[in-house]
Amino acid sequence: MASLQEQLLKAGIADEKKVKKIKQEQRKAKKANKGKPQVDEGKLAAQRALAEKAERDRQINRQRQAEVEKKAIYAQILQLVDINRIDRKHGDIAYQFTDGKKIKRLYVTATLQTQLVKGLIAIVKVRDSYELVPAAIADKIKQRDAAVVLLHNDKATEQADEDDPYADYQIPDDLMW
Repeated sequence: MASLQEQLLKAGIADEKKVKKIKQEQRKAKKANKGKPQVDEGKLAAQRALAEKAERDRQINRQRQAEVEKKAIYAQILQLVDINRIDRKHGDIAYQFTDGKKIKRLYVTATLQTQLVKGLIAIVKVRDSYELVPAAIADKIKQRDAAVVLLHNDKATEQADEDDPYADYQIPDDLMW
């Protein structure tokens, strides 16, 4: 079977000059395209869309991971408080502290009050309630989330000024204002 070109030549529809000219143009076009890679706009758009989708997915995964870490930290705080909670039943002394801009009251015993003042125990807020925990546990909780610890007095070492005229007069521990 002869090619279409030969069939057209035999039928007299095309002449040899036109055939040579077309072949020459085809060879030139092939040479010109040989050095340059063919760019497919559809493929480029698809690659860009895939890259954008991958970036969005990475961003969503980062947000989910941050939420999971936040929940894990809060679970650790709850566990620390539940295990190390100090029982404050039978408290008859009102100890006042601030929670944000509000003044709250917690009833404690006399020993718990002195421990709070000295910084041996601290007040934390979890599940919308206030609990007493030892100072070491409060430090661990502060490392995870400082907003949970509402009151943790520093263990202040009292150093008297040399020029203080009232240095000889000690303030009693049980003084209530």
